[in-house]
Amino acid sequence: MQAAEELQAYLEGEPDWQHAFWEEDDPAGGAYGKMFGVLVVRTEQGELGYLAAFSGKLGGKNHYPGFVPPVFDLLDEEGFYRRGEEELNQMNRRIEQLEQDPALATLEEQLLKAHQEAAAALEAEKLRAKTAKAHRDERRWGMTGLDESARQALEEELMQESRYDHFRMKDLKRHWKEQTEALEQTLEARLAEIRGLKEARREKSAALQQHIFDHYYFLNQAGERKSLADIFQRNAATPPPAGAGECAAPKLLQYAFLHGLKPVAMAEFWWGESPLGEVRKHGHFYPACRGKCEPILGHMLEGIPLEPNPMQQDAPPQEDPDIVYEDEYLAVVYKPAAMLSVPGKQQTDSVLLRMKRRYPDGTGPLLVHRLDMGTSGLLLVAKTAEVHKQLQSQFMGRSIKKRYVALLEGELAADSGVIDLPLRVDLDDRPRQMVCYTYGKSARTEWEVVARGEGLTRVYFYPITGRTHQLRVHAAHPAGLNAPILGDELYGTKGTRLHLHAERLEFTHPVSGERVVVERAAEF
Repeated sequence: MQAAEELQAYLEGEPDWQHAFWEEDDPAGGAYGKMFGVLVVRTEQGELGYLAAFSGKLGGKNHYPGFVPPVFDLLDEEGFYRRGEEELNQMNRRIEQLEQDPALATLEEQLLKAHQEAAAALEAEKLRAKTAKAHRDERRWGMTGLDESARQALEEELMQESRYDHFRMKDLKRHWKEQTEALEQTLEARLAEIRGLKEARREKSAALQQHIFDHYYFLNQAGERKSLADIFQRNAATPPPAGAGECAAPKLLQYAFLHGLKPVAMAEFWWGESPLGEVRKHGHFYPACRGKCEPILGHMLEGIPLEPNPMQQDAPPQEDPDIVYEDEYLAVVYKPAAMLSVPGKQQTDSVLLRMKRRYPDGTGPLLVHRLDMGTSGLLLVAKTAEVHKQLQSQFMGRSIKKRYVALLEGELAADSGVIDLPLRVDLDDRPRQMVCYTYGKSARTEWEVVARGEGLTRVYFYPITGRTHQLRVHAAHPAGLNAPILGDELYGTKGTRLHLHAERLEFTHPVSGERVVVERAAEF
């Protein structure tokens, strides 16, 4: 903690990095925070010290005194990336020059005009030929009074006129086809040059990206090197996540391994404004993200003794969930905190497993809904597939009413309200969720304050929708209540438990049709 506190004290002094960490420093809305990290290391002589790093760039720069350099410096003016980038920029400028050439626009206008004139000329000729044909038909009707010789002469004259109209139309079509084809060929030659440059640019960009993947390598304690391509087992067509390798943790470990330093302990914290979509609290410590950093750190930390990951350890054995309500069709059970609703990847014990043991003759999925592992409270269990289907239908129709109680960090000013923040999974850091107005699913929560005091607020949550981590994100996000649930290790600060409890369920009994209300008070 001392290393992190010293770095935070330094950051409090607001170094001149030309980077806005707070909105008041950038009213235009360009402020955003950064993840910083410290790594305590031991030298070969046994001396302890620490290294510091930041994620990505600060003020458009990679290098600052007192911080380790990037693993791979994309900003190095002499590096192959900058040279390749300049070649791509030259291609971009040439493509832009060709696309904005007035001659190209003139050709396109001439071709459009030629097509329009051709269409008008052909339409006019069709109308003239139609009128001429009608006139010939009238003359044929008047042949009855002519002798045979005159009738034959007139018929020959009318046939000549018909042939003339036919070839006149063919000649007109050929004329306009030649006109438009000449313009199309000239235009196509220019467009083909642009397409060729774009294809060459695409190939150049892919080759440059692949070159980065192959040369952007990471060490581990044994000195083994692995490139990004090796770590993620991908190529330029399906590249690693954007920014992979630019986070603080890989930078710190790479510097330590390059300089013969032995890692002892590491921590990362967020400094500054929270991102728009994610929940990041100023000064809070966070683990490395799963999508970008976890695969890299899996290689870099290989062979180093680590403390057990609490997320991958089985929770202590617990008693069977209490039965709060039961009849021959269904049951409402109390799930304690730290028990899974359904089996996970690392842990198998769960409410579902216990219910299968309790109701061995039950049909269907049994559990009608789920609660997060850290959330305690009431769960509906259906003993038959038909009852399960009917209860699920009530959930989908939002006729089942739920009430949660939670303790929030901080004392809220308002007494009640509705939070409407769409959510989607953070693809780089599952299972975390993030606010996303483009791809997120609608998520709405009603809330009201129950009590305030000692820096905490007790609230009731009434979820209108049921998205993953909905209440936790809506509580913690700056656009929500901006007050994380006490003990929320994903969106707030880890504690003895997540202080969120599903205390009340109200539903229509699928057999009797009566309205059933079940409650179980929280243990906090």
